[in-house]
Amino acid sequence: VQLQASGGGLVQAGGSLRLSCSASGSLHSLSVVAWYRQAPGKLRELVASIISGRIENYSDSVKGRFTISRDNAKNTLDLQMNKLRPDDTAVYYCNAQRGSLNFWGKGTLVTVSS
Repeated sequence: VQLQASGGGLVQAGGSLRLSCSASGSLHSLSVVAWYRQAPGKLRELVASIISGRIENYSDSVKGRFTISRDNAKNTLDLQMNKLRPDDTAVYYCNAQRGSLNFWGKGTLVTVSS
C-alpha cells in the first residue's frame, strides 16, 4: 500500500486545516489507519487512529479539536483539524497497518502561527 498525504500549509492559531491521505490500495483490508506527527526536535507521536474500521482514538492534546475519518470507497483517510494551536506545528504522516506490516506516507507540513 502506498500512501500520499496532502493538505498541509500555514494557518493562524484558531484556524482549521483538513489533511487527506490517499491510498493506492484498499483501506478496507487495513486493521489500523492513523495520523502521526513529528514536531522539530521531538519524537513522532500518534495523533489519531481508527482501529478495525470503527474504533476512533485520539491523543489527549487533540481530543475535541481533531476528527479522523476514512472513506473506504475512495480509499482516503482524512484528518479535520480545528482550533489549531502553535504547538500543533509538525510534519503530519498517515500510517496504515496490516498484520505486522506498517505503511507510511511522506509527510505534509502544518505550520500554525501565533
